[in-house]
Amino acid sequence: MSNQSNNTNGKERKIDWMITILPLAIIVGLCVLFFAMPDESNEILGKIRFFFGDTVGTYYLIIGLGIFLISIFIAASKYGNIVLGDKGEKPKYSFFAWGCMMFTCGLAADILFYSFSEWVMYASDPHMVEMGSVKDWAGVYPIFHWSLIPWGFYLILAVAFGFMLHVRKRNRQRYSEACRPILGKHTDGIAGRIIDLLAVFALLAGTATTFSVATPLMANIIGKLFHIEINRTLVTIIILLVTCAIYTYSLLHGFKGISILAKVCIYLFFGLLLFVLLFGGQTKFIIEEGVESLGRMVQNFFTLSTFTDPQRTSSFPQNWTIYYWAYWMVWCVAAPFFIGNISRGRTIRQTIFGGYVFGVGSTIMSFIILGNYSLGKQLEGAADFIAQYQQSGDAYELITNIIDTLPCAPFVFALVLITMVAFYATSFDSIALTASCYSYHKLGEDEQPNKIIQLMWCILLILLPIALVFAESSMNNLQSVSIIAAFPIGIVMILIVASFMKDAKMHMRDDLKIDI
Repeated sequence: MSNQSNNTNGKERKIDWMITILPLAIIVGLCVLFFAMPDESNEILGKIRFFFGDTVGTYYLIIGLGIFLISIFIAASKYGNIVLGDKGEKPKYSFFAWGCMMFTCGLAADILFYSFSEWVMYASDPHMVEMGSVKDWAGVYPIFHWSLIPWGFYLILAVAFGFMLHVRKRNRQRYSEACRPILGKHTDGIAGRIIDLLAVFALLAGTATTFSVATPLMANIIGKLFHIEINRTLVTIIILLVTCAIYTYSLLHGFKGISILAKVCIYLFFGLLLFVLLFGGQTKFIIEEGVESLGRMVQNFFTLSTFTDPQRTSSFPQNWTIYYWAYWMVWCVAAPFFIGNISRGRTIRQTIFGGYVFGVGSTIMSFIILGNYSLGKQLEGAADFIAQYQQSGDAYELITNIIDTLPCAPFVFALVLITMVAFYATSFDSIALTASCYSYHKLGEDEQPNKIIQLMWCILLILLPIALVFAESSMNNLQSVSIIAAFPIGIVMILIVASFMKDAKMHMRDDLKIDI
């Protein structure tokens, strides 16, 4: 009997070579393309991005607002009572440990890059003049772009995947499996294969964008710390390889390693925020401007969510809001799976509202403190960050100049650098774990992928970012990668949410019959 069980388990854990090898081949092909023809490949990316981001950009805005509203409905309705696990099961992790892992898996080091610099990028946009003034709106948009709708994407899919894994006990940890209630037998056919391939490509695109955006900042900080001239491209690639080694080591030690690294990251992150708030000299302005910006975002939430700029007077939503929603959508391939996995024992209501409290709360604090520090310096005339950015167009240099104005700047540089490494490591060990699960036809709820497969994905996730750094892709072209990959994922996300609601409704009916 035991031998038979082992044989069955061996079949279930059979590697899906199509999902494993095909993305690898395509990524290697793209890397060669970026290395060999950087200018031509960037030009092609730009043209494809224009179609998806400009011509059909409203599609992303509708999905973003719709997903957020549905997440609130699900949490507040009877669906919210469903426990992601067995009846009466208690949460596997404490709220703090759960929140740390959720927050760090959902936001890589990009949060620090954009918290410091985003309001300056908006200040140079003509849309700020249309809205009124830089002071009134430059601090509002970062909070809007990084709070309710992004976390809505994560949390609604997290409960769908958590329901699939912990309630239905399904042994295929894939996007296609979450669509089974609607797709039925087609889940195991060509439709399911297409969904899973799209998911893996989106995962790799999101990884590439994230790693390529913020790692050059780490290279700049190293140059500043050691007072040396650096080759930014070379140092960035070294940082990518070191970060890859750290998250690979953490991942191979399982959830315990991920949990420890997540807590370390959170302590570093909040330590940085506390230092800037208390010792940056802008405490009063940070708090008052933060409260005002948050209030203005809440008051204008639906206006901001549906702004399309039909006459293209500034193309602000096409350049920013649509990019951000696409960026979060491609990250939804990995982060929600991980959040759903660690949410065992929590109700759907606890998962969604708890995620909004911890995830959105921590994110908003970052943008309010780090962003308003430099805005305060700008408004009191102590520095002109807007002019610096307009003159150089270099966001990495801008951020190092901002940090340089803080007391004990070398200490802050070191703290930012270590925190960014920790953020990247905690984000990408969860991504590599999710990607590794995709390599199997079937994988039980408590089973882990083979360490060789995990190692392969750790390496694979780093290849495209290195190629993009070598190609010296502009910010615009890095955004293009996410916008293109997110278009088909949006359709799959709608299918997953509809499937979850159908399946959860059946589950509640079955429970009612049992109770009677």
